Amino acid sequence: MRNLIIFLRRYFNFFLFLLLEVICFIFVFRNNNFQRTVYLNSASSISGKLYTKYNSVQYYFHLQSTNDSLVKENLRLHNEAASSFDTRDTGSFVKFDTLRKYSNDTARKLLSTEMRKFLYREAKVINNSVNREINTITIRRGSKDGIRPNMGVIGPDGAVGVVRSVSENYAVVISLLYKSSGAANNSNFGFSAKLKSSGEIGTVYWDGASGGYGYMKDVPRSAKLHKGDTIITSGFSAVFPENIAVGYIDTFRLSDKSSTSYSIRMKFATNFYNLQYVYVIENLLRDEQTRLEDSTRNLLK
Repeated sequence: MRNLIIFLRRYFNFFLFLLLEVICFIFVFRNNNFQRTVYLNSASSISGKLYTKYNSVQYYFHLQSTNDSLVKENLRLHNEAASSFDTRDTGSFVKFDTLRKYSNDTARKLLSTEMRKFLYREAKVINNSVNREINTITIRRGSKDGIRPNMGVIGPDGAVGVVRSVSENYAVVISLLYKSSGAANNSNFGFSAKLKSSGEIGTVYWDGASGGYGYMKDVPRSAKLHKGDTIITSGFSAVFPENIAVGYIDTFRLSDKSSTSYSIRMKFATNFYNLQYVYVIENLLRDEQTRLEDSTRNLLK
């Protein structure tokens, strides 16, 4: 009780002063329009800043759902792209999952029937290495999702790698950051690519140095090269569709004056240091193509 009395005595003047300040404050704002306006404007400004901060926090927590929505939309666009279909003669049979094109006039004449060749499935990256000679990516998709070895894998910006092994719920992808035990130019993971601007074909490989850069060899000397030109998949393999970005020309050179081809250093289109989602590509016609090619090789032996 004694302490309470001491406390009240000590702070009585302070509370009295505060009360008088509040009363003056009320009278000023009640009788002075200018002061009231200034206060309301200030309050609105403060409220606006608070709402902005609140919306920023909300946006941050909604980024995951927004990102997932974008992945789903990209998947839909990949599966509807013309490059995912093969044009067929309209007189032949129509296989399951086709895209038909009709004329724009009232007759609606069937112009062509395109059979699906590539099917895309999105997958979440759950593990990724970039600093080894053989780098792998683990994804949260497996055999029960239709994933099989030797399927091509791309990211939002370009080619990523090829599926190597699969379990029921997971798959391991060998990324483009793969250096063979031999010399860099003899890498056994090279794949066919071409210059987007002129179409010259070459082979892409990685030398094991930087996770951001790779090389393209066997590009003919006659090719017109420019820094920044795009390198894309050629479509010659059964793994990747045509026209998927692989990288962009950084530098290029001839090994010597008598050389007939360029060696190109390129910046990978995919940022392997920040890979969160990928798309696994199933070539629905792969088995038919490889069987025919293998049987032809056997006949020529």
